[in-house]
Amino acid sequence: MFDKILIANRGEIACRIIRTCDFVGVTTVAVYSSADRNALHVAMADEAVRIGAAPSSESYLNMNAVIAAAKSTGAQAIHPGYGFLSENADFADACSDAGIVFIGPPAAAIRAMGAKDEAKRIMAAAGVPVLPGGTNTDQSDAALGAAAADAGYPVMVKPASGGGGRGMRIVRAPQDLPDVLASARREAAASFADDTLLVEKYLENPRHIEVQIFGDSHGNAVHLFERDCSAQRRHQKVIEEAPAPGLTDETRARLYAASVAAAKAVSYSGAGTVEFLLGPDGPDDVWFMEMNTRLQVEHPVTEAITGIDLVDWQLRIAAGETLPLRQDEIACTGHAIEARLYAEDPAQDFAPGFGGLAYLRLPEESDVLRIDTGVEEGDEVTVHYDPMIAKIVARGDDRTDAVATMSAALSEIRVAGPATNEAFLKAVIDHSDFRAGGFDTGFIARRLDVLTGGSPADRERIMALAALAELTRRIVGDDASPWADEQGWRLGGAAGRRIAFRDDGGDGRTVFELHSGFLARDGAPVSIAGRWHDEYRFDAETDDGRMSATVIRHGGEVSVFADGAKYRMHVDDPLASRGAGAADTGSLFARMPGVVVAVHVEHGADVTAGTPLLAVEAMKVEHTIRAPADGRVIAVNFRVGERVSEGAELVTFEAAVPG
Repeated sequence: MFDKILIANRGEIACRIIRTCDFVGVTTVAVYSSADRNALHVAMADEAVRIGAAPSSESYLNMNAVIAAAKSTGAQAIHPGYGFLSENADFADACSDAGIVFIGPPAAAIRAMGAKDEAKRIMAAAGVPVLPGGTNTDQSDAALGAAAADAGYPVMVKPASGGGGRGMRIVRAPQDLPDVLASARREAAASFADDTLLVEKYLENPRHIEVQIFGDSHGNAVHLFERDCSAQRRHQKVIEEAPAPGLTDETRARLYAASVAAAKAVSYSGAGTVEFLLGPDGPDDVWFMEMNTRLQVEHPVTEAITGIDLVDWQLRIAAGETLPLRQDEIACTGHAIEARLYAEDPAQDFAPGFGGLAYLRLPEESDVLRIDTGVEEGDEVTVHYDPMIAKIVARGDDRTDAVATMSAALSEIRVAGPATNEAFLKAVIDHSDFRAGGFDTGFIARRLDVLTGGSPADRERIMALAALAELTRRIVGDDASPWADEQGWRLGGAAGRRIAFRDDGGDGRTVFELHSGFLARDGAPVSIAGRWHDEYRFDAETDDGRMSATVIRHGGEVSVFADGAKYRMHVDDPLASRGAGAADTGSLFARMPGVVVAVHVEHGADVTAGTPLLAVEAMKVEHTIRAPADGRVIAVNFRVGERVSEGAELVTFEAAVPG
């Protein structure tokens, strides 16, 4: 076993690797960018080295800086986690050249299976059906167009390297292909430093099943059962579970045999995942998708059903040991589900969020609940990296138990600051289609309106509670001071206090006033009374009954957690300018900082609703800004390569007058 390893990653996966290393007695070295100097993984590691500026291209993707950090600290090996350099064969070679062990498969296996076209050829040789399509050395639009035509539309365009759904695009008509190729190339280059693409036949709404495999340098390979990743949105996994519900023994046997054969075909060593698409026509309707030559985000569900620490196995195998268990010694027990808690706003097309975590309460871990996170209260979710806050992993004796545990855990999440997706996750978990199992990859898209159904029905009551709570919140300090009086103070007597909330993206304002202990909404009395129980808890009573809520004020927002739901109130400041996202009619604004990566129109262009105007890359994802209606582009205010700040006016737009 190694004495010291360097972890070439950040966030929750870096923290998760550190926990295993601490348990087995391996010293850890963290690396960090300037944006992560105070990050949790830095504090948890035994040593830490700054490797560059905030952009990942200047830090976590900087191979030379990572290897230099390993050499300077005496680390014997490097664990890449997932993402960043984890599937970079050149990095694996560079580690070897530097005399440092790469904790992952050999570079040759990464190239063979990381290059999706080569992986398809290997799987075809193993007898697994592969989807029509592919790529070659000719990456021109014409060559990829020919591959699409041969496969037959609709087709999937995706990066030949990397994973995580990034860069993947569905194309249903030949005329759409050029723009899609350009967008996919940009995202692939930004995410994986490789813009090579492949094209293959697209299956409508299959199931997405993956098999966890492990190999060692002695020629052994095993599987650790399968995971169902069909609950996804835009090819990004949302919920994962193991084992996959409703599979036949015949289908499972075929998946396991093909996956182990693929591992042995490339002398695979370490953790890997073989991914498949399953059609509706039984065990023969199985199609190889790709192989990920790394540890997956969703690996905890496999750990939950097998009792195996996969990171521990990675360390041992990289150190030259044989697999700790034979295939017949690996058992599947119970059921496990993982949900990914992200800083993103489902109500705003899942736009990534950012900003400080003013308040963070995650469920308590137990023998049936695991929480993997890389952040703490007060940390910043930045625009530079993936906005994951935590992974929630629930285990049960069966699927019903695991689902119930997950649903309860999601109800306990409290995050004030950026918008988060816990309500969406709970809606998915609680939906009848999910509870029934056996759903396909189109499940979330078909039910999206229901799953992102907006604010709970009792928002008016919660708004009154939030107003009363804020208007009675005592000012910290000397209680004898007139400034600490909850009614306000002025010469000659008490003054009322007021607060106004505004609607998201609109001009609606609701004004609350408190006079002599009585609350009024827009001048009309509100039947509500309440008091602060502690710093965060506010108890209230209305005509509809009593309720207890957690109320957090952070900047210009008030977050209220009550009855298992989260409410966000925007405090209206008449002295403040219209903020980011409050776009004036006829203008389109940036919702977050980013870089303009494409401009699709010129000044004066007449466009129809939905026409792409420009694209901004932010938080590792490309966001296309589209025309909100038929009309004319008055001005495009930024060029490709220019940085934009939150609230910047990207395009000035004039909607066409009906008739």
